Amino acid sequence: MRVVITGGAGFLGRRLARAIVERGHLRDATGAQREVSAVVLADVVAAEGLDDPRLRPMAGDVADPAFVAAAIGDDTDSLFHLAAVVSGEAEANFDLGWRVNFDATRLLLERCRALARPPKVVFTSSVAVFGGALPDVVPDTQALAPQSSYGAQKAVGELLVHDYTRKGF
Repeated sequence: MRVVITGGAGFLGRRLARAIVERGHLRDATGAQREVSAVVLADVVAAEGLDDPRLRPMAGDVADPAFVAAAIGDDTDSLFHLAAVVSGEAEANFDLGWRVNFDATRLLLERCRALARPPKVVFTSSVAVFGGALPDVVPDTQALAPQSSYGAQKAVGELLVHDYTRKGF
């Protein structure tokens, strides 16, 4: 099983990668449990200090179609999409936020859709999609009401993933 983690060189990406290789197996899009053979850590910088040969750093731009095509091949079974321009930077740099948080998400989903056997996709969002004050436990029925560019970008990403899933892509 080949796994791709966007944002793989970051704090959460590296922790996820380590947890995956320690576990040694994951379930693919069909629900079958499979042994992990490679975890690609795709990020704007190459992940360093990797201690397992299954961990494979890959540096590039997740909004670049050539990079995405190289990272997500026909042999990709799972994609964890963690890459993002976070809150303050997305607010300060509107174009960059939309490019990375929306354009790249759509590009990744389109790449998966084009494959003969689309991988399982795990998308990380944010409580910023809800905006404002929230209850201690946010219910599944909580309405989306983002109050920042980052929140709006993540909300659109959630809706994209939902629609691609609904369509069977």
